[in-house]
Amino acid sequence: MTRVLGARVLNRALLERQLLLRRSKMSAADVIERLVGLQAQIPADPYVALWSRLEDFRTDDLATLITDRKAVRMGLMRATIHLVTARDALALRPVMQPALERTFRTSSPFGRQLVGVDMERLLTIGRALVEERPRTSAELRPILQKRWPKRDRDSLVMAMSYLLPLVQVPPRGVWGASAQPRRTTLETWLGRPLGKKRTPDEMILRYLAAFGPATAGDARTWSGLSGLGTVFERLRPRLRTFRDERGRELFDAPDGPLPDPETPAPPRFLPVYDNAVLSHDDRARVVRAFEPRRLGYMEGVNFGSVLIDGFVGATWTLKRNAKTAALRIAFIGKLPTHERVAVEEEGTQLLEFIAADATSREVTLASGG
Repeated sequence: MTRVLGARVLNRALLERQLLLRRSKMSAADVIERLVGLQAQIPADPYVALWSRLEDFRTDDLATLITDRKAVRMGLMRATIHLVTARDALALRPVMQPALERTFRTSSPFGRQLVGVDMERLLTIGRALVEERPRTSAELRPILQKRWPKRDRDSLVMAMSYLLPLVQVPPRGVWGASAQPRRTTLETWLGRPLGKKRTPDEMILRYLAAFGPATAGDARTWSGLSGLGTVFERLRPRLRTFRDERGRELFDAPDGPLPDPETPAPPRFLPVYDNAVLSHDDRARVVRAFEPRRLGYMEGVNFGSVLIDGFVGATWTLKRNAKTAALRIAFIGKLPTHERVAVEEEGTQLLEFIAADATSREVTLASGG
């Protein structure tokens, strides 16, 4: 009989694989690869994500990877900006290319604005411009509009964003730095060609190791790829299977850990966008059913999540000025005193990390989301 896995089993499996049950001594680069990248459209988010997963993590541990071209920020899964190692960037981008092309043409408004445009010519010109030197979107718009004066200039730039393997170069993404995104091609930045493999099999195996057990729909939500049912059937002999409480088939890596569902889970602060919360079609393994509005909380928000007993139990926001920093923690439901104290202590440590230069730091607790 196929084993049925409840929400707490799936929760502890996710936390273990995401290094959220206990901090790891792994290197930042190894963690980025283990998690198949970190969501990074907000430049500071990967730093918070790594701080919550690693012992003694310092901002320079990641900043140096970016400036040394060992990690890059580029559009990948779900057509969103991810931070990945250089090695993964070269391997994953060809796999994701069909999904990015489909998203541009059918799911974004930009593709519809460019019907009839010679896309090959546009991309050839665009590639030459950014390979000459990294450029911002503001620099590209007038150049492209001069060649296509009757077309929407934002759509012309977005075609490059979706269809070319562009990376955001430093200082963008470097802790403490501020800069508009300047982009060039991945091949130019790294001086190496893209990988040849376009099948997603290896990427899906890595997804299961980092996020499983999961359904094919979960993997689709994480990646944005279509046609994964066929991929999972092809991989089935290499996988083990379970069912969730709703009867859906779950796939998993053969050696994926399944900790005891009562394993203690300390409070963990996640950034505004973190794949631990975003990478399943059904987020019940990390978002409690009593708070269904949190299922879509990532849309247009400016707060991070706090995992309490493994599930989203609070949100956090940071207010900064030149000298002071205030971290506000808003609990979603009622908690016993010892859990509130543990969350406050973890929040104090986070504030010391993200506002090390502040002369005054304060953590406040509040009820409500």
